[in-house]
Amino acid sequence: MTRPGAPGSRLVPRTLRARLVAGLLALLVLAFVGVGLATTAALRHFLVDRLDQQLADSGGRYAASLEQGRPRGGADTRAQAPGTFGARLVSGRVTVAGVVDGDADDAGQPNADDTVALTAAEQRTLAGLRVDGTARTVRIAALGEYRLRAVAGRDGDVLVTGLPLRQVHETTERLVSLELTVFAVALVAVGVTGTAWVRWSLRPLGRVATTAEQVSELPLASGAVALSHRVPDDDPRTEVGRVGASLNRMLDHVGAALNSRHEIEERLRAFAADASHELRTPVSAVRGHAELALRHPGPVPEPVHHSLERIDAEARRMGAIVEDLLLLARLDAGRPLADEEVDLTRIALDAAADAHATGPDHRWRLDLPTEPVLARGDADRLRQVVANLLANAGSHTPPGTEVTLRLSADRDLVRLEVADTGPGIPPELLGKVFERFVRGDRARSRSTGSTGLGLAIVRAVVAAHGGGVEVGSGPEGTVFTVRLPQPQREPGRARAARPSGRTG
Repeated sequence: MTRPGAPGSRLVPRTLRARLVAGLLALLVLAFVGVGLATTAALRHFLVDRLDQQLADSGGRYAASLEQGRPRGGADTRAQAPGTFGARLVSGRVTVAGVVDGDADDAGQPNADDTVALTAAEQRTLAGLRVDGTARTVRIAALGEYRLRAVAGRDGDVLVTGLPLRQVHETTERLVSLELTVFAVALVAVGVTGTAWVRWSLRPLGRVATTAEQVSELPLASGAVALSHRVPDDDPRTEVGRVGASLNRMLDHVGAALNSRHEIEERLRAFAADASHELRTPVSAVRGHAELALRHPGPVPEPVHHSLERIDAEARRMGAIVEDLLLLARLDAGRPLADEEVDLTRIALDAAADAHATGPDHRWRLDLPTEPVLARGDADRLRQVVANLLANAGSHTPPGTEVTLRLSADRDLVRLEVADTGPGIPPELLGKVFERFVRGDRARSRSTGSTGLGLAIVRAVVAAHGGGVEVGSGPEGTVFTVRLPQPQREPGRARAARPSGRTG
């Protein structure tokens, strides 16, 4: 079996059109080979039969005329075709052998120039011929292949007569050459016309493939999708028509399912936005009453004071969740963000300083280029992206872990990386870290609460800026990489040096 990519697989046609044409040509080659072999064999058999008939008609006259150089029964060499072979055997031994060479000096009589020297093996072969008139093919070294026929002479001797097979070989070779020429021209003609015919016949299948390719390029993952593409060939009487009709029905089902999904997503987004908006007021009220109670000048029992502090902390946490949900709802709705030039280097410096202040038990490092790294977008949202990535690294890694914030830029892209040397993300969780309300398990324990929305906000904000984010993780650590489009730098812009190294 030929594996894909193996040297032999390059010779195997890949497309259906190429396979059909190759199969047609292969069948024609087999048919031509069969016809060529049959016609060549039939012609050779016919010519050899005619040669055997000529031998039977000639009898042994030429062989008898070779005895002592005098004709017997009035026979001479002029009655024999040039190339006729004759030999006389007595008691199984060849006494004389000759061939008609067609020389003018024969004068109708055999002479010394007509004699043929036979090897011992050839003499034994002649002696072994059946004396019943049956012809046999024998190769004589001095003459070539001959059809020989042995008959009994009148003096108790054996007369052998033969005719050359040279003309038979030449005729069959000319036939083979003619057949090769005709078959080659026929193969070329059939290849060209067959390719055109197969191409025309497979046009409906090509339209099916084109429709499938167009559908595959549609953004089916999210948002409203208009599946207007349909296969024009849906005649149920043809195979391609049945495929087209089935594909059209499948597209109808997929379109209905996508519309239903979009309606559900829109209702969920509207619910999340409305619920988050409605929750902001009561959450703010709870926080306000808790802060007011904590500021009461009179004595407050310790259990009550602790409960008020817990109410204030949970209210703050609930307020953060509400704000995150509102942000995600706005991003899902496609609301535009601010579009301005943002200094990512300054954002990285501030975010690293904040991370060091909130997580002094980690080692925070900065790796920044000497020139400022700029991007286009919303500064507040990009600041939230960097803060969320650093907070994620600090929350899900043990104390003493080294966290590196790295910035780099080339002509087209800005790259921001947050790498840590923690225990890594479990493989079963790695593909879901950017989903909403996904939290790490005990393998990445956290000391503080997490809403499970931080990385979802990172992906949504980066996507709204036309970029992408990905994660790689292993036992040696985890790396989050954000890629953003690089804005065009203005000519003559001043360059400001930025520090590089660790901040804590």
